[in-house]
Amino acid sequence: MAQRRRRAAAGRATFTKRHPKLVRSLLLGTVFTVAAVLGGAYGAWSLVCRGGGCPAVSVLDDYTPRQTSKLYAADGRFISELGLERRTLVGIEDIPAVVRGAFVITEDRRFYSHAGVDFIGLAGAVKDRLAGDRLRGASTITQQLARNVFPERISRERSLVRKLREAKVARQIEERYGKDKILELYLNQISLGNGAFGVETASQRYFGKSVRDLNIAEAATLAALPKAPERYNPRRYPDRAIQRRNTVIELMRRGAIVSDADASLAKAYPLRLAPRAEAGDVAPYFVEWVRQQLDAHFGRRLYEQGLKVYTTIDLDMQSAAERALEGQLKAIEGGKYGKYPHPTYEQYTAGRAGGEPAGGANTPYLQGAFVAMEPRTGAVRALVGGRDFDDSKFNRATQALRQPGSTFKPIVYADAVRNGRPPSFIVDDSPISLPQDNGSLWTPQNYDGQFQGTMPMRRALYQSRNLATIRLGQSLGERDVIAMARRFGISTPIPAYPSIHIGAADVYPIEMIAAYTAFASLGTRAAPYAIVRVENAGGEVLWQPAPSRTATLSPEEAWLMVDMMKDVVRRGTAAGSVGAQFAAPAGGKTGTTNDGADVWYIGYTSELVAGVWMGMDRPRKIKANAQGGVLAAPAWTTFMREVYRRRGAPGDWRRPDNIIVRTVDRTNGLVENAYCPRDVVDTEYYVAGTEPLESCQDHNEYNSFPADSLGNAAVPGAPPQPGLPRDTANPFRLPP
Repeated sequence: MAQRRRRAAAGRATFTKRHPKLVRSLLLGTVFTVAAVLGGAYGAWSLVCRGGGCPAVSVLDDYTPRQTSKLYAADGRFISELGLERRTLVGIEDIPAVVRGAFVITEDRRFYSHAGVDFIGLAGAVKDRLAGDRLRGASTITQQLARNVFPERISRERSLVRKLREAKVARQIEERYGKDKILELYLNQISLGNGAFGVETASQRYFGKSVRDLNIAEAATLAALPKAPERYNPRRYPDRAIQRRNTVIELMRRGAIVSDADASLAKAYPLRLAPRAEAGDVAPYFVEWVRQQLDAHFGRRLYEQGLKVYTTIDLDMQSAAERALEGQLKAIEGGKYGKYPHPTYEQYTAGRAGGEPAGGANTPYLQGAFVAMEPRTGAVRALVGGRDFDDSKFNRATQALRQPGSTFKPIVYADAVRNGRPPSFIVDDSPISLPQDNGSLWTPQNYDGQFQGTMPMRRALYQSRNLATIRLGQSLGERDVIAMARRFGISTPIPAYPSIHIGAADVYPIEMIAAYTAFASLGTRAAPYAIVRVENAGGEVLWQPAPSRTATLSPEEAWLMVDMMKDVVRRGTAAGSVGAQFAAPAGGKTGTTNDGADVWYIGYTSELVAGVWMGMDRPRKIKANAQGGVLAAPAWTTFMREVYRRRGAPGDWRRPDNIIVRTVDRTNGLVENAYCPRDVVDTEYYVAGTEPLESCQDHNEYNSFPADSLGNAAVPGAPPQPGLPRDTANPFRLPP
C-alpha cells in the first residue's frame, strides 16, 4: 500500500515537471472558481437582508403569541378555543427532558453543536438549486423557529433567497439567545396538527394532560408530528402514528436519550388518546358556526384579544345528538333497513388510507345533520353538521340546501288553519295533472301510489297525502303559502309552483327545523341563536345578541296544528318509529323527497324542537323505499329518550280557552246526527267561529251504514235525500 502511494506521488511529480504551464493554469482556475463561489455566496449573504428583508430578532425578547378566545357551554364548561393558532405557553423548565430530547433527536440532532445553520444541508440545497432540482429541507430547529415566528418575512416558498434569509435570521437568533431559550420558543410555536400549536396544547388535545406528565411513548408521538402533522395525526390515522412514533423511539434509543429497556416498553405502549370532550375538541360544527358569527362581528380581535364567549350549547344534549345520528347512519349502512348500495363511511376511511380529506360537500358516504333548540328562545342546544369534521368541514345543518319533502307540509296546513279552515275541512286526494311552463303535464303521485279520495285535512296531514296537500295549497294560492313560509323563517328562494306544497323548494335544514318552534311555542317562531354573550379578558361584556322571536300564528291556531301533528306520532307516518317508543306528548312530521335522496324527521315537545336530515352530499337515492319515518325518525327518538331520561317527561300543551269541541262526521266535516255510523264520528277541535253549523245530511234513517275502507258511508242505490247539494251544504269542502 505504501509502495503504491509512493509510486503515485512520483507520477504526479513527473507530470508536473513535464507540463508546468498546464498545472499552473488548472490551479489558477480552481482558485478563481472557489473565490467566485465564495464571493457570490458572501454577496448573497450580505444582500439577503438589505432593505428590511429580514425581521428584527429582538422582538423575541418579549415575544407573546396571539391569545386565543375561549368558548364555554351553557353550564360554563369549556368547549374549545378560537384562534389563528391555539396555544398554551409553557416554560422550558416545565418541559421534561424526554420531550425535549424526542424533538431534538428527530428534528435537529446537532442542535446543541451548530450555530443555527446546518451548513452541510445548506450546501446541499444550493447544489440542488444550481442543478435545477427541487430544494430539499434540512432546516434546523432555529431555522424552523425563524420561519414560524416571522412567516410574513420568511415564506415557505422553496427558493434560494428564502433559504438564505432563513439561515441568516437563524444565525442572528443564535447570537442573541441561548439554546434553552431557542428550544422553549420552538416548542411553544410548532404546529402539531388538530389545531394545536405548541407541546402543551398538543398534549392536552391528544392526551388530556400537561406536557410535564407525558411518558416516553406520548413524547415520541408528539415529536413525530412536525414532519407531517396531518399524515401522522393519531386521531385519524392511529396505525400510521404508532409506526412513526416507534421510529422516533428508536432514534431516541440510538441517541442514548432512553435506555434499550425503556425503548422496548415504549414501543409496546398502546396509543391512548383522551376523549374529545376532555381534549377541548367537541361539537366542531357548532364551534365553527359560532366562529363565523364572531369573525363577522369582531374581526381579528377574535383571534388576538383572548375573548370569552358564552354559548347556548348543552354538552350532554350534544353528545346525545352525535351518538343518535351516527348510530342510525351506521345502522342504515349496515343493512338493518335493507340493502345499502353506497360505500359506507368505514369503507371510505379504510380505502382512503390517509389520503387527503374529501373536503367541502362532496363526501361519497351517507351524511346527516341534527339540530336541537329551545322553542321559546331559539337557543341551539345541539348541532351536528356532518359525520367527520376533519374530513369535511361543510356544515350540512347550516349551509346545505336540500329539499324538505313533507316536512314543509305543516306550513301549508298552518296557512289553511290561519285562513279559517279547521282540521275537519275536506280535501281531495284524487289524481291530478297540472300543466307546466314547458307545456308538459306534471302528474304527482302519493308515496304509496294509491289515491284515497276525499278526507279531512287532519288525516291528509298525518298520512302525508301529496295530492290532497297540493290541492289545498292551490286553493290557498302559492304566493300565500310562500308568504306563510317567510313568517316561519324560511329565507331561501321559493318559486310559485304547485310542487312547493310538498317540499320541492330547497331549504337550509336549520331554518326548516327552527320553523317548528312556532308550533311548539304555540305561535311564536324563535330564530336559532348560539351566542349568549361575549366578554373581554377583564369580564366586560362586549356583545350580547338579543334573541329574535316572530309572531307567526295565534295560540289557538298553533294549538290546532300541534294536535294535528300529534296524530303523525300517534297514528301516522311516525307511529312506529316515534309514537311506539316515546310516550311523552310530542308532535312532528316525517319527510321524504320523491327520489328518496333526502329523509327527514322534525319533531318537538313543549320544551324542545329537534330535527334530523340524512342524505348523500351529491343527491341520489339513499336506498330502495327510503322513508323519513323509517330512516331518520329513529335518531330523533333515541335522542329524545336520552334527554328526557335525565330531565323528566315534558308537559302537554294547555288547550286555549277559545278552542271549542264538536262531534262531527269525518266523511263530510259536518256535525254528527243520530244516524251517523259510530266509525265515522270523531271529536274535533275548532277555533271559535270556524266550527260547522250544519248537521250531517249524508246519513239518515235510509242511509246509516258503516263506512267503507275509505271512510265513505253512502251506499249505492240508496234513495236520494232531501236537502242542499253536498258542496253547498258543506262549506268546508274543496271544489272538485
